[in-house]
This record gives sequence, C-alpha cells and structure tokens, in this order.
Amino acid sequence: MMEWAKKTLEKVELSRKERLHQPAPIPTETEAESILNNFHPDYSGKERTVAVGPNAGNQKFPLELADLLEADSFLPTSHTTVPDIETDVLILGGGGAGASAALALEGSGFNIHLATKLRLGDSNTVMAEGGIQAALGTHDSPRRHFADAMVGGHGENETGLLRILCESGPKSINWLSQLGCLFDRNTDGTFRLRGGGGTSIPRLLACRDYTGLEIMRVLKDAVRLSSTNILEEHIAVELFDDGNSTITGAVLYDRKSTRLVNVSARAVILATGGSGQLRLQNFPTSNHVGATGDGLVMAYRQGCRLKFVDSYQYHPSGACYPEALAGQLVTEAVRSAGAQVVNSEGLHFINELAYRDVLAGAIIKEIREGRGVTTPNGKQGIWLDTPMIDLKNGEGTLANQFPGLIHRFESYKIDPVKTPILIYPTLHYQNGGIFIDSQCKTELQGLWASGEVTGGVHGKNRLMGNSLLDILVFGRRAAESVKEEIPDRGPLTLTNLKQFRKNLPESLVKSPLFFPAASKIKLDISKHEIEAAKSGSSSLDNSIAFEPPDPFAR
Repeated sequence: MMEWAKKTLEKVELSRKERLHQPAPIPTETEAESILNNFHPDYSGKERTVAVGPNAGNQKFPLELADLLEADSFLPTSHTTVPDIETDVLILGGGGAGASAALALEGSGFNIHLATKLRLGDSNTVMAEGGIQAALGTHDSPRRHFADAMVGGHGENETGLLRILCESGPKSINWLSQLGCLFDRNTDGTFRLRGGGGTSIPRLLACRDYTGLEIMRVLKDAVRLSSTNILEEHIAVELFDDGNSTITGAVLYDRKSTRLVNVSARAVILATGGSGQLRLQNFPTSNHVGATGDGLVMAYRQGCRLKFVDSYQYHPSGACYPEALAGQLVTEAVRSAGAQVVNSEGLHFINELAYRDVLAGAIIKEIREGRGVTTPNGKQGIWLDTPMIDLKNGEGTLANQFPGLIHRFESYKIDPVKTPILIYPTLHYQNGGIFIDSQCKTELQGLWASGEVTGGVHGKNRLMGNSLLDILVFGRRAAESVKEEIPDRGPLTLTNLKQFRKNLPESLVKSPLFFPAASKIKLDISKHEIEAAKSGSSSLDNSIAFEPPDPFAR
C-alpha cells in the first residue's frame, strides 16, 4: 500500500463499482483539437527552423534535434577514405528493420554486412509490448486497417506507403510464424486478436506483453544462422558518397578496438531507428539507449529531406511511480483489456482507447488543472486502474495476459492486480523521418531506408501495433528493391560532407550524438583519428579490418 496516496486511492476504490458499467466520455472532434493544441508537447512551440541542409527555413524541428542537424561531424577534414571492408550491401541498424532486411537478402548472392551500435537486437523493437496489427479477422480487411490508420494519422499519411503496410500485414504474420514466433492463440488454435486505441475492430496479435521481444528473438536467431556478417558495437559515424551524390558506404567506429572502419558498399540500408533518447522537453522516454537520431543526422548531411519530424508520439501510459520505472511503458493492451485512466478524484475522465496523442494531452490537462497525483519525489501522474481488468474479465486475467507487468512492479511491492499504478505520458516514437518512395529508396542513389528512421507511413500519429508491422514490411521491401537496383561500386569520398560544412553556422556541438549523456558512455573519435593521421597509419589495420576465415569452410 502506498501510504502517501491513501486518500486518492480510496476515492478510486469507491468509484470503481460505478465506473464498472459506466462508459468514459469520448472527446468530440472539437474537444480533441483543443486538447492537442493546448496540452500536447508537439504544440508547445519548443521547435525552430534550421539554417543549413535540405530543410533549411521550411521545416521546424524540435530544439534538441535542430541542434544536432546544425552540428559538425566528428570526422576531421584529414580523414582517410581508403576502404577497410568491401561489401555489396551494408545495413546500418540491428533492430527489427535491419534484421528483416538481412533475412530478405539471404540467398541473393550478395555479400552482406550488418553494423549495429550495440548488439544485434538491442533496439526499440524489443521495447514494444502490446502487439502488431494485421487484418486477419473474419470481418477485417487491409482496407479497414488503412482507414483506421489514416484517421489516426490525422490524414497526413503517405497513402502509397500506408497501403503497402496494411496489405502486407497478413503475409508478415505468416512469415514470422514460419520463423517460430509464438503469438497468443485461442483454444481452437486461431490467433487471439485484441482491440487497441483507434482500431475499429480487434486486429492486434500479441505475445503476452512482450511482443517485440518475441519478434526480435526469432529475427535475431535467424540472422545469426544466416550468411550475414554481423558487426556488433560498430557505430555509424558518417556516410560516404562518390562525389556525385551516390552513397557508397559508411564510416563506422569499432567500440572494441576504438578504431574507425571505412566500409565500401554498393548499397546502404539505413535502419537506425528513432531519436527518443534526445528526451525532448525533458520527457521520460521508453526508447533504448542507442535511439539518438543518428540516421537522421547522417542522411540529412547527404541532402535527404526530412518529413514530419516535428511530430513525436508520447505514449499515454508510461510508468510514473516508482521513479526507477520512469519511462517504462504500461502497454496499451492493458487499457484495451479494461484498465481505466482515473484522476485523483476517482473520475474516469476520458475513454482510455482514445487516440494516443489525444489521451496523452488529456492526461497532461488533468495534471495541469490540479487533478493529478503527486508522488513523494514531486512527480505527477494519473491512476491507471488495473484492478478493473479482473473485475471485467474474471480473476487471473491480468496475471495471465500481462506477466511482464506483474513482474516489473512486484519488486517494488506493488501488485497491479490489487492496486492501480501511476502513469504519465512518455516520449515513445518518432512519427516522421527521411523521405522514401514505395521501394524504400531515399532521394539519393545507393541509399535505402526503413523503419522508424523514415517518415510518412504513420502521418502525425501512429496507431498501436503499426510500428512492428512497419519494420517487417519495409525492412524486407528495402532489401527486395536493393536486389533489383543495386548500383555498381563507386569511390569513397566525403564530398557531400565538405559541401555541408561550408554552410554550417559556428557550433562547438558534434553529431551524431551516439549515446545520451545519462548513459555516461563517452566516445572521443576525433582524438583517435587525429593521432592516426599524425602517425601515418590507416584508420584500421588490415589485421582488424576483416573477419577471420570461416573455420568450417572447405
């Protein structure tokens, strides 16, 4: 029992019987617009235009991202461009999109290298809990999925990309199932489908409350068994071009050897994820430690335009108490199962399956107007009445469907079966990103992109479960496009970087960020490269540059 919250918890308990059969109000279109304009972080004015690059003067960016887009590269002007590794396809990113691309390229005859900042699988993919959308229900269809997502995205979605996403849903689930993904099923063996915010029909497939972790498990295992050369703890620093705006590879930083690695590639697939670890406006974040917008920065320097990067999703139900759990999500599936959002007075003030951006804004509104709950550490939140799940669905439902939630809170002597949990909106997803076409090609030859680093498919608000589908569909689609249109190998130059630097405002900031300050991981790339240049050595010794020979090769 949280003694500091005793009075407000009593009010929640007293109102529970009435709330059990009383639907919560659904905001009208006018009310929703007012909530967004006045309370959602995207509308707070904490953004600015930039003075350099393809979006200069015509697109606003969050202040934190704008600073990185206008920052200088870590690479000194003396950086050597001699290749250390030559490959056909270089995939940057080891999450769901990168892994899906690698698997789609298996059997192509190409030499494939996948470089990831951390370890294979360390990504936002594993943080996704609630489920993945696919139109598999008897009365469902890709067209209905499309309509739901278009409304949820405020009509700003790129229709061609969204159509591909929705039509590819059933195939993607079949592919995952063949790989061994263990989706929840009904007693008759059919997939168990859940509802979610903004879905007009149950469409979410889940693996309890660790869906992303399960999906990444099967993808990771499959990639490790493939012919893909995996470069773990190799951080992408900069992209190479051929002197005529075709991307020809990348500079990587090997954290183990502390060396820079020049990779020559005929095609590069960016699958670097989002930028939630920038912690916009000091919001807590659900993102993994590597999600610092590296791909956005590198592509932008090359001349790729960014779209909708003024739009981020703040997940309504991030844990607020205990403080050690701040930023960790309480999946939307918990709300779809019956948990209610309730203010300090025990009032069920909004339908918990409202669109995520509206619900997040409504929670912030309750708190700002004095109806929030203050923790002993001064944080504020709103109750998520989890005991309602068992009341509505029968004893044991919560524990059976959401074991991860139980496990997370039990260490702090909080039982979500008996006690509501405190939530607050959490920075969750980057809605926008790099322009891509229907084949995942960027505006530069030789460069493809997929997943959260791209913009357009979700418009300005993403529906639950569409991000996991996004990385599968477009990771594989990028790979298929590469197979059809892979360019010839070109020289390694830093021409585009040099041109970008000519227009840079004065700044002591370097980017990409690589890791947030809170991680206490520090990389001094420039110092190493300067020392290497002085000694006359290459960026990487040949003994380190290439993988050892296959011991099983004959």
